[in-house]
Amino acid sequence: MLTTCAAGILACALLFQQRAGASGQIVCTLGPGATSYKPATDQRPTSDAMQLAARLNAAVKLICADNCPGVMLFRNSTAANAMLVAEGSQVKLVYSPQFFASVHDGFGDAGIVAIIAHELGHALDDAMGAAWIQSKWTPELRADAWAGCALAKSNLNPREMEAALGALSKYPSPSHPGWNVRQPAIRAGYAGCGGHGEKFNSGNRGSNKR
Repeated sequence: MLTTCAAGILACALLFQQRAGASGQIVCTLGPGATSYKPATDQRPTSDAMQLAARLNAAVKLICADNCPGVMLFRNSTAANAMLVAEGSQVKLVYSPQFFASVHDGFGDAGIVAIIAHELGHALDDAMGAAWIQSKWTPELRADAWAGCALAKSNLNPREMEAALGALSKYPSPSHPGWNVRQPAIRAGYAGCGGHGEKFNSGNRGSNKR
């Protein structure tokens, strides 16, 4: 879960800078240049990013209840777009403000929510299981499925769903398979968490036209 400054799954920086220089394992990155990331320059997220994180927090809380993983949120201009980094028992989601601005320009708030949902999906996958997760899926596909689940719980309208899927399609990780492989995994998580199939189909058709 993304701990917000108040409470929840996604949290802002607070005192995490004390560990900023520590080496961490990059779990996922949605862009090239991960080796250029400088953790010592992590900063608190913007208020806009925290508002969207809070929106996703409310959705993910419906999935994991009291078992939600804690994830810290940071912004950093050296981040490879969006990254999930594990440092010991601490997990953080680091985003490039330039990247979030680009996603927002193309896909609005829903695009940012979808990107965060995918990164948080890795933490959810590490913390819990689901009947609709297939053992043959790679970690990226499992994170996609959890993102689909989070989007279902976010109750996006059809236009937002189109934007969310469009953002996921446009910004894969370097290890992601093609969209034709990713889309069924996202759909499985979406349907498994109560999402309406026609809304997903409509959003997927729309995102393919972008």
